[in-house]
Amino acid sequence: MGRVVDDAIAAEFHEFFERYYAELSRLAYLLTGDADTADDLASDALLALWHRWDRVRAADHPVAYARGVVANLARSQIRSAVRERRRVSLFWSQRGERFDDPDVPAVVDVRAALRRLPFRKRACVVLRYALDISERDTALTLGISVGTVKSQSSRGMAELERLLGPGTTTEGVRATVASERAEGRS
Repeated sequence: MGRVVDDAIAAEFHEFFERYYAELSRLAYLLTGDADTADDLASDALLALWHRWDRVRAADHPVAYARGVVANLARSQIRSAVRERRRVSLFWSQRGERFDDPDVPAVVDVRAALRRLPFRKRACVVLRYALDISERDTALTLGISVGTVKSQSSRGMAELERLLGPGTTTEGVRATVASERAEGRS
């Protein structure tokens, strides 16, 4: 009897995996800006979900839980990358050589501008406009209030307009971010 239950649970997880892997990978990509890292983060998140599948499947919003896991993994990955860049920068600064900051992009597209937003603003903008997730589901995903989602999304869009320069409209930024949803990851 245990084998039938195990097979049913495995099939349920497999269905969840098939349905949401691409979305979770796209979310990770938009948060990190790197396709390979995004695939790794989505896979790591799904592995973590599998290990806690009994708890996840009993949750009110398993997809929001999964998105939250991806967002947290992305945040950890970004922090790790920042620490590594600082270590490399310290190493090179001790050698007496000076380089221009390689992380100062010419802000010419939304992806570059997104990477410049603080994580919470970026996550709100990506979830709301690139993945078309409701304010409520975005709040559940990030573990914040709906009001915080609204304010962070609004401020994030305003900051994107500022970063992208004169002549940029909120509608234009939204359309560009939303095009990520239409084309997936490129």
